[in-house]
Amino acid sequence: MNIWFWVLFNAVILVLLFLDLAVWNREGGVLPFKAALLSSACWIALALGFAVFIHWWLGATKALEFVTGYLVEEALSVDNLFVFLLLFAYFKVPPEQERTVLFWGILGALIMRGVFIVAGVALVHRFHVIIYAFGAFLVYTGFQLLRQGGDDDHVDPSRNFALRIARKLLPVTDSYEGKSFFVRKEGKSFATPLFIVLLVVETTDILFATDSIPAILAISRDSFIVYTSNVFAILGLRSMFFALSGMMKLFHYLNYGLAVILMFIGAKMLLSARFEIPIWAALSVIAGLLAASVIASVLLPNKKEPSSGARSE
Repeated sequence: MNIWFWVLFNAVILVLLFLDLAVWNREGGVLPFKAALLSSACWIALALGFAVFIHWWLGATKALEFVTGYLVEEALSVDNLFVFLLLFAYFKVPPEQERTVLFWGILGALIMRGVFIVAGVALVHRFHVIIYAFGAFLVYTGFQLLRQGGDDDHVDPSRNFALRIARKLLPVTDSYEGKSFFVRKEGKSFATPLFIVLLVVETTDILFATDSIPAILAISRDSFIVYTSNVFAILGLRSMFFALSGMMKLFHYLNYGLAVILMFIGAKMLLSARFEIPIWAALSVIAGLLAASVIASVLLPNKKEPSSGARSE
């Protein structure tokens, strides 16, 4: 892929992120539910439009790989929102500052995913046997998620390595200081709790990437497809957070579906030497599992009381 395409593509993505934060949503604060739904729909439509572009440029197979990869990454991103809700509740982040953390967190995630993808694709091409290690890891991860009963409450932000290091090395203010990550008081620089939250979000995303990058590599080994599908899935994450944060507990079977998806993708990688599952078949299985988990969540409501971290609209 021409280097100028990568420069142009990433420049357009940065412009879209800037417009999303500084122009379209310049008033700040919590994104209203209807506005979040509309924004999410726009990001999804943009991804589908890009899939049409790929179909025209590179053919149907690459377009199908992109759509499948995008669906997998979008599903895993939705699961990540459970963890973000927990983090924001734990740190008592003011609602009007959640968008700031999500914006910079997404920007950092785009950079880290790019590095991980380049390294992952290079490793797979150079050492093909690593694809089996990735496959085994995904099967194990899916099994662990299934064994935990789809419960994200086991995540403990206080055990985050970066958080513990930051608290030892940085003086931190007692309260939030608006959108500021650092402030100066009495001639000294202090980090704010908002910076600590951002640090935890960024390091948590590294853990998310250990699932998502091997998963997308099972769909395609093309760095262009892997990176762009990741980017489009991450772009809509901020809007989707506000669209789903008020009704996350409605989809309490989603984690079960994601667990089976991870195990399916891992098995696909392990069987790749003997049996190659067609992309259309993988897309059908993934879409079917997601649909089944959502339908089951609606038809069989959760009898547990919603956690305090979930918000009501």
